[in-house]
Amino acid sequence: MANRYRAPLALVRLALNQAAETSGANTLPGYGEVLSDLAEPVLENASRFAGDVLSPLNPVGDRAPSHCESNGVVTPPGFVAAYRRFREDGWVSLAAPEEYGGQGLPTLISAAVTEMWGGANLSFAMCPELTVGALEALKVHGATQLVDTYASRLASGEWATAMCLTEPQAGSDLSTLRTRAEPEGDAWRLFGRKIYISWGDHDLTDNIVHFVLARTPDAPAGLKGISLFLVPKRIANANGVLTKNDIDAVSVEHKMGIRASPTV
Repeated sequence: MANRYRAPLALVRLALNQAAETSGANTLPGYGEVLSDLAEPVLENASRFAGDVLSPLNPVGDRAPSHCESNGVVTPPGFVAAYRRFREDGWVSLAAPEEYGGQGLPTLISAAVTEMWGGANLSFAMCPELTVGALEALKVHGATQLVDTYASRLASGEWATAMCLTEPQAGSDLSTLRTRAEPEGDAWRLFGRKIYISWGDHDLTDNIVHFVLARTPDAPAGLKGISLFLVPKRIANANGVLTKNDIDAVSVEHKMGIRASPTV
């Protein structure tokens, strides 16, 4: 039997305090109180969750990795239940902005906790780690309607996110991407193929909100012609019922390590 993960709490506390002091964060109003009053119970509970829930799923994911079926990607046994508990315990919303229903805790604390998720089960940890960045993108660039529809659901973990950059001919050089976005009413219709999308499809949530790089018809060549689009796996109709969008995962990459994390 594989040894369970044990978080190095003493080292985590030391790193947290040093980072707060070096950055000057502990001098910000209320920051010191948060670090002294909240950090300890958060770290202890995160350590317990990582060791008791996530770590035992590590060998499970290696033996029975995520795989593609006709209706989408199916994750290893136990992952759906673990994510449900992960969300109910508030771990997704830890650093999410309070205006979206998140807890708004300092990034220092959420970063320390995220390290525990990765240490216990990197495959699992890769799923929720994009949420904070997705919320920041919505906050800075999203239209009010998009923020109202998606922000609170992402902050709570009800819906997950994925980042869609790479294409068969556009790996690290995104200037050559070909996915195009055609205007359609007050929205856009995208055409193209993306690859190497971590957690690009799965059964942990009812919906996956893809942040997709694409070009509009009049976009200039190169990096300056790239735009970012929000593309949900399922779109809510007038009654709020989710209906399938025209997105399909055709395969899951075969990998050495982190096999439970579906890269589509």
